Amino acid sequence: MSRLLIGIDFGSDSVRAVLIDAETGENLASHVHPYRRWSEGLYCDAAQSRFRQHPLDYLEGIEVVIRRVVSGVDPARVAGIGIDTTGSTPCAVDREGTPLALKPEFAENPNAMFILWKDHTAIAEAARINEYAKTHGGTDYTMYEGGIYSSEWFWSKILHTLKSDPAVRGAAFSWVEHCDWIAGELCGRTDPLTMVRSRCAAGHKAMWHASWGGLPPEEFLSGVDPLLAGLRSRLYTETCTADVPVGTLSPEWAGRLGLPGNVVVAGTAFDCHFGAVGAQIAPYELVKVVGTSTCDILVAPEVDTCVRGICGQVDGSVIPGMVGLEAGQSAFGDVYAWFKRLLGWAGEVSIPELEKEAAAIPPGSTGILALDWFNGRRTPDANPHLRGAVLGLNLGSSAPMVYRALAESTVFGARRIIERFREEGVPVKAVAAIGGIARKSPFIMQMCADVFNLPIKTPAAEQACALGGAMFAAAAAGVYPDLDAAMRKMGAGVDRVYEPDPAHAAVYEEEYRRYLAYGKLLEEETMKNV
Repeated sequence: MSRLLIGIDFGSDSVRAVLIDAETGENLASHVHPYRRWSEGLYCDAAQSRFRQHPLDYLEGIEVVIRRVVSGVDPARVAGIGIDTTGSTPCAVDREGTPLALKPEFAENPNAMFILWKDHTAIAEAARINEYAKTHGGTDYTMYEGGIYSSEWFWSKILHTLKSDPAVRGAAFSWVEHCDWIAGELCGRTDPLTMVRSRCAAGHKAMWHASWGGLPPEEFLSGVDPLLAGLRSRLYTETCTADVPVGTLSPEWAGRLGLPGNVVVAGTAFDCHFGAVGAQIAPYELVKVVGTSTCDILVAPEVDTCVRGICGQVDGSVIPGMVGLEAGQSAFGDVYAWFKRLLGWAGEVSIPELEKEAAAIPPGSTGILALDWFNGRRTPDANPHLRGAVLGLNLGSSAPMVYRALAESTVFGARRIIERFREEGVPVKAVAAIGGIARKSPFIMQMCADVFNLPIKTPAAEQACALGGAMFAAAAAGVYPDLDAAMRKMGAGVDRVYEPDPAHAAVYEEEYRRYLAYGKLLEEETMKNV
């Protein structure tokens, strides 16, 4: 009988698993488990952009989803597990690699928990890193991160926590990304000094690069802030691509999951990178993971320049042997969710009904224009200070008109990313979209095709990120000789292709120019007060 692979995708709201037949690529089972504490709104404060997750949500979730998908199959057939997570989602750990929130004295302290990717509490610390990187007189260690370090990333969040919480500062031996820790936990390899670290997480979020020997040097980090002094020696130097095994299941986790101890746990990465693999990404194809936010992934055999204003370019972060480039938007579906909450103050609102009415409105007919920076801007040129806007309202403006303008703004923001790659000499030859919105909203996908003036394909895999994890597991466990072979054999193909409407594309071209013009004005005014 053929071998089975498990793909695990830790998202913002839940963890999901798929069980894939290695020979046929068939998805035999899947299960989604919402994080209990997160769903109750614990440890978060949206008004302060603080978003924290308790490690128990992760531990409980992975046990539930794996046990559910392997129920009824011979566990001896399971060859490997591949895991992705959100990121950058770091956490303080003790000498043994235990997240501080798992210790009684820190069990209710948000600063001792995993700091979710969209947490923006570290804006001041990111500004300090950027300022020092540009003025200290040596190498600019943000150069492979797009030249602008973000408040969403590893060092910003660490420094903010060290500055704001003396108790956590005193107890933290080291720091781990969610993806590194959960794989290490399953294998019993949580020692921070020897834990296998993800090439993807380190390169895109922690300024790791082989050309300067790993992480930025001690003198740079301590120059940013003395609180970072000495931490580098308690982190890591080497990183691994996700096709390299982390290890096999520890006896404890083999028992908890009902699996044999020889199951291989593959290297890890962030969800969007695994999603691109699950979508069978090809060179110079942009794969958009479209959900609450977006993450855009492109791979190329080589890139001759440091691409400005993106979220990093890292050798092997997506496909070993290719350069992975990441971009994205800080809010996409979150913008629609905000509008639903706004309208729903007095009662329930249906997004599908809004979309239906919005789709009947001709492009460019309302005069309403929106800017999509409701959670700041990630790409191009990260700026967490920016805010969203809706312009051109009058007394005849309706909710579907505003919804359409908001949708257009998110798609215009997505087009700006494509243009930045092209401006920097990296062609975008094709676009694929995965994630909840890509599967559920033909309205948004058709708008993307019209605004980009490119066909948009939606892969058939319902859980592309988890499928990517299963593909990496197949490579790490030796079921297939390499990732390329696993992608070819296990890929699900294409579900649908959206072709651009030339008439709509022409109208959107004018609207997009308005978006750029008003965005420039808003950004200039905003930055006068920062």
